[in-house]
Amino acid sequence: MDRDEQKRLAAEAAAAMVEDDMVIGLGTGSTARFAIDALIRRVSEGLRIRAIPTSERSAAQARAGGIPLTTFAEHRQLDLTIDGADEIEIGSLNLIKGLGGALLREKIVASASKRLIIVADSRKLVERLGGTAPVPIEVVPFGWETTADRLRELGTTPVPRRDDSGQLFCTDGGNRILDCRFGLIGDPNALDQAIGRIVGVVETGLFIGMADAALVASDTGVQRLDKNPVSATGGGESG
Repeated sequence: MDRDEQKRLAAEAAAAMVEDDMVIGLGTGSTARFAIDALIRRVSEGLRIRAIPTSERSAAQARAGGIPLTTFAEHRQLDLTIDGADEIEIGSLNLIKGLGGALLREKIVASASKRLIIVADSRKLVERLGGTAPVPIEVVPFGWETTADRLRELGTTPVPRRDDSGQLFCTDGGNRILDCRFGLIGDPNALDQAIGRIVGVVETGLFIGMADAALVASDTGVQRLDKNPVSATGGGESG
């Protein structure tokens, strides 16, 4: 089973959790695209939902497939959000997200949801965050260079993300992204708070204690992982 097939299986398992009259958050990224495809099929078969996408890409895919879209002006709370992740910490289900460039909107939608279900293939599972993926940090364009200087004081080397043309990447909200490696992160919550105190930082790609469950696919099928509340906030030193 190749990686895309694993992602598709996890995404379809999550889409099967959606019920009539739910308001759904639609994530961004390769696995989230499979989930949106699965929901498009279910809507074509009669499923009644409304959705709030986390990016313009996801909005275009959902709209083209016939999923009715709504806004926070009409729905302050969502029943369920289905999204992917770049790393999933076993036990806590703490996450690194944002390699797809939509971390701010993803976190807003996740925060407004009763449940956040993560879909992924088994390669995204890690014992500790930071070993394979950088932490994306969204920053305002004005003075981003000085924001990067302050991030360096936390022991990282910020790398400005660029688009396919070589220009600085621009999020749907008009911001920049700095990809930052911190090594293995012992206390994701403390690191998230330290980054958030830096002037110019809009949001981090650390999603701490937000995921309720992860549907993880491997060659043997789809496994559901639920959050262990004891380890949800992590512990120890970062680095």
